[in-house]
Amino acid sequence: MDPSTLGLVVRTSGPLLSRFLDGFNDENRTTQAPGLPNHAAWTLGHCALTMHRLAEALDGGALPEQDFVHGEGRDGDHRRYDTQSICFRSVPMVDPARYPALERGQLIFEAAVQRLACAVEGSASLDAPLQWHGQAIVAGRLVARVAFHNGCHGGQLTDLRRALGFPPVIQ
Repeated sequence: MDPSTLGLVVRTSGPLLSRFLDGFNDENRTTQAPGLPNHAAWTLGHCALTMHRLAEALDGGALPEQDFVHGEGRDGDHRRYDTQSICFRSVPMVDPARYPALERGQLIFEAAVQRLACAVEGSASLDAPLQWHGQAIVAGRLVARVAFHNGCHGGQLTDLRRALGFPPVIQ
């Protein structure tokens, strides 16, 4: 439960996912592949939202309004994600107009990584339980789980890259 170690775990999870964005651009960021669940734009927003939600519990801050809008799942645009379109159990939409441009999505994701890492590093209550999707989880363990969550979605990007015929990132 060491705050600096857990902060490093969060910071390391960002580039782990981001490396698999190679080859995606504004034209293909919402491309789906048969049998695969998520596209690149959704993945960036979903992971960013998840990290911000945990950071909110740790630092008491709000979700950044410049990055997110609380709509009905159809209100995202080239600058912000609609929280309903990227939340747990949401279904990615193919319409690129509903998601930020790829570079903007990457900036939103990276800001979420930094915010969560800073919240973790400044937290004195990583041994305390937090409510997360209806269950109590010790905060420090939840931080590790959220970093692993980023890794899982990085794996989905790997599968998507393969399905779309992109060259491997790791040779």
